[in-house]
Amino acid sequence: VQLQASGGGLVQTGGSLRLSCAASGSFFSINAMSWYRQAPGKQRELVAIITSGGSTNLADSVKGRFTISRDNAKNTVYLQMNSLKPEDTAVYYCNVIFYRARDSGSFASWGQGTLVTVSS
Repeated sequence: VQLQASGGGLVQTGGSLRLSCAASGSFFSINAMSWYRQAPGKQRELVAIITSGGSTNLADSVKGRFTISRDNAKNTVYLQMNSLKPEDTAVYYCNVIFYRARDSGSFASWGQGTLVTVSS
């Protein structure tokens, strides 16, 4: 599975961005889709996750500001980011858990990362 992320950029404090990540390739189904981020000098952290059934979970630091959604017909996950803060500056990575076949185990794939910079 290949993941193509887009939507990052430079935005001022309080602004909004929408990230997209489209999955392509050969697979049976996709389970969870998620967004991680990694700021300079820090470890990669989970920002938001959405299951195949649509249940979501967000990091406390982004609750009330970020929304994760997915379009299963397009194999795409989105991250709507509002009220952005300088501390949201990071490279954002998408991740999907997928199955190669009906009876296969699960696999993980990472996108290439998209840079979000929030200026103060």
